[in-house]
Amino acid sequence: MIIPRLDRIAYGGDYNPEQWPEEVWRTDVALMREAGVNLVTVGVFSWAELEVAEGEFRFGWLDRVLDLLHAGEIAVDLATPTAAPPAWLTRRYPGSRLVDRDGRVLGFGGRQGFCPSSPDYRARAAELTERLAARYAAHPALVLWHAHNEYGGANPACYCATSAAAFRRWLADRYGGLDALNAAWGTAFWSQRYGDWAEIEPPRRAPTAGNPAQQLDFLRFCAAEHLANFRAERDILRRCAPGVPVTTNFMIAACKTMDYWRWAAEVDLLANDHYLRAERADNHIELAMAADLSRGVAGGAPWLLMEHSTSAVNWQPRNIAKRPGELRRNSLAHLARGADGLMFFQWRAARYGQEKFHSAMLPHGGTETAVWRDVVELGGMLRTLDPVRGEPVRADVGMVWDWESWWAAELDWRPSVDLDYVERVSAFYEWLWRAHLTVDFVHPAGDLSAHPLLVVPSLYLVSTEAAANLARYVEQGGTVVVSYFSGIVDVNDAVHPGGFPGALRDLLGLVIEEFRPLRAGQTVRLDSGATGDVWAELIEPRGATTVASYLDGPAPGGPAVTRHPFGAGVAWYVSTRLRGADLDGVLRAACADAGVASREDLPPGLEVVRRGRFLFAINHDGHDAKLPAAGTELLTGARCDGVLRVPGGEVRVIDTGR
Repeated sequence: MIIPRLDRIAYGGDYNPEQWPEEVWRTDVALMREAGVNLVTVGVFSWAELEVAEGEFRFGWLDRVLDLLHAGEIAVDLATPTAAPPAWLTRRYPGSRLVDRDGRVLGFGGRQGFCPSSPDYRARAAELTERLAARYAAHPALVLWHAHNEYGGANPACYCATSAAAFRRWLADRYGGLDALNAAWGTAFWSQRYGDWAEIEPPRRAPTAGNPAQQLDFLRFCAAEHLANFRAERDILRRCAPGVPVTTNFMIAACKTMDYWRWAAEVDLLANDHYLRAERADNHIELAMAADLSRGVAGGAPWLLMEHSTSAVNWQPRNIAKRPGELRRNSLAHLARGADGLMFFQWRAARYGQEKFHSAMLPHGGTETAVWRDVVELGGMLRTLDPVRGEPVRADVGMVWDWESWWAAELDWRPSVDLDYVERVSAFYEWLWRAHLTVDFVHPAGDLSAHPLLVVPSLYLVSTEAAANLARYVEQGGTVVVSYFSGIVDVNDAVHPGGFPGALRDLLGLVIEEFRPLRAGQTVRLDSGATGDVWAELIEPRGATTVASYLDGPAPGGPAVTRHPFGAGVAWYVSTRLRGADLDGVLRAACADAGVASREDLPPGLEVVRRGRFLFAINHDGHDAKLPAAGTELLTGARCDGVLRVPGGEVRVIDTGR
């Protein structure tokens, strides 16, 4: 049970009653009950309505909203509205305003327009949090605290003088002295040696590429400042309302700047926001990846989908409406992959502001719309699916994800502008999804032992601890697949000594003599029949066996794919960018080494996930699909005795009894 005082699958969305006349509120509650809503997030952006001037608080309207929701048996996830400081704060404390890398002070009128290190912002945020917590800690509607909103979403970094001073303090704590900092940053290069802490600045715009180790540490510092702000609010909320869980909404797979592995231990339950990338018709695969990553960061525990959309969003280049049945399929895919709650942005579509064209549970067209009917239908389904809540997801394969490696791999002056961390993870994930294999995401230094096959699509930065962990995993019988530009640098972005692939050289049984990046549009052919692009390497095997060689390109005749027995396990290496069917050879062979059976017998558009004793079958295709299954279908109540038929665009959930 992720929310102790909510004994059902959570269902609802962001509710912004301050944007509507009070006479609308009772209608909202009645419609929420009709839709099966049992949880709403309140107050996310209401700072200016709660504190109209410094120290002048008006809680009366919020009192009435919470009382009304409680009377309607709708629980509340109460937010601290600190993501949108009001105009009076920006005017009174101009030093709290956000400054970009070019030194420009950003204007008011958006959200998160504050410096994360500002002591004035922090003091006012703490005061408001204290007032909210003291007033509502004992309110019977309260079941969850929601600190802030999407930390670092719009203000990942600030380059003002306050941030610079905080950065220097953070560096002093990290390194202890300037000699250690100079060594870690390699400041002998380009005459960058520091003799006084005051000489160090944030990595502002420079005439050339800046020091990569400095940039990497600044990213760590910025993430730490946001986490410190969360901890400050969380600790107030816990002190005032012990027993009420505290969370904040992550943006897993979409937010590059927050290392959510570090955040996971700080929240009482993991909550994530996810929005489809409308430009792809098969975006349900990226949705599955984000859901699996959410579960992985949660350590396999159930998690809460805090926001997703009923239909189109408003901030992509082309905001595509969802197709018939897509709302249902999207929502139940999150449920299948570990979510114990499904929340939307937002309850009622806004009439004004930047997000007025964003879809909602209750659209501008009201209750006579297809979206509203889908919302009500989903609410009914979730009551039927409540037995799924709390059940663990059964995964087949592990995959490494590391935010720090993502940061480092995409800093300035890498061997190719086409190196793309998320693209590599997505390509390997898509192959596994189409093979009907469920993925657990893991940290490279975490526990890898649960998975016979581990995929490492991109791990440019590898700590000594992580390298030893990967080697131990394979030595003890695991199978690993590593893709190019991995194992190259340490935690300070310094090249591991001894030649590429550095920290993974012994594990992979090879040395890379030289990177051979490809020109734009250039491809290379392999003797396996596969075609690669973006990247190639000149490789010397040292224990590894060549499985596929280059037929052309900058390394003709040389190894392209290798296999290296290591201890009781096997390490595979892929030195060029392979996608889709071109990954078949290596991943099928790696699955065979690991004893992992892909489900080639299942239809290609069918998503199949096991959660405890429940089998989810989600048909993303327009044609009917069949799969072997036995048990009771929860949504229809029908008995399935061997073959389950899933109509095109529909979802079936089987209680297999085991």
